[in-house]
Amino acid sequence: MDKSADLVKEAFEPKTWNEIHTMDSWRVFKIISEFVEGFEKLARIGPCVSIFGSARTHHNNKYYKLAEDIAFRLTQKGYGVITGGGPGIMEAANKGARRGNGKSVGINIDLPFEQKPNDYIDTDKLITFDHFFIRKVMFMKYAQGFIVLPGGFGTFDELFEAITLIQTRKIGTFPIILVGAKYWEGLVQWIREVMLEEGNISESDLDLYSVVDTADEAIDLIDRFYTRYLLSPNF
Repeated sequence: MDKSADLVKEAFEPKTWNEIHTMDSWRVFKIISEFVEGFEKLARIGPCVSIFGSARTHHNNKYYKLAEDIAFRLTQKGYGVITGGGPGIMEAANKGARRGNGKSVGINIDLPFEQKPNDYIDTDKLITFDHFFIRKVMFMKYAQGFIVLPGGFGTFDELFEAITLIQTRKIGTFPIILVGAKYWEGLVQWIREVMLEEGNISESDLDLYSVVDTADEAIDLIDRFYTRYLLSPNF
């Protein structure tokens, strides 16, 4: 960084607690604007399923192909697809939705070194957020289900937020489906043999998610859930 850039940075850095407090207060307006944009765009999309997974998954990977297939099949059932808008599993899901002529939504996040929107998102359904927590609100509020393929910390963050909100009844129940039994088996076993045994969760909490291996199984779980509740997609 050159000297002039250092001077600019120094000029705008808060130096006192009062300056920090003032900046935090003004930041509220940026947060509100992101919520408003998200609510206005996503309120019109109709029933969708959110598909999560690693941004690092290569297009030749079996989970990339599986995500694309699941997304395509969802569109044939009348659902749109919501992703985090980036590469990897997200790209695969948006690609499948585009192939099925369904709604392809991207809820992107602005990061310093990665994550530009993929090419398969509908141009009028791309939103880029600065704040992760606002982005997660959009995933929860506008999804009729979560389908979670192998991923990293971000995928786990989204997964456990959904489980927690359903467990605590802060949101209504919807299907949470983990795809790829081999990938998830260690986590699922630990939840059952450690968390449950220690009394940190209830037996009924194990029913908050399902584990499958195929696109057919994932779609069937979504279908059966909404048939049971007499709900159906409307587009």
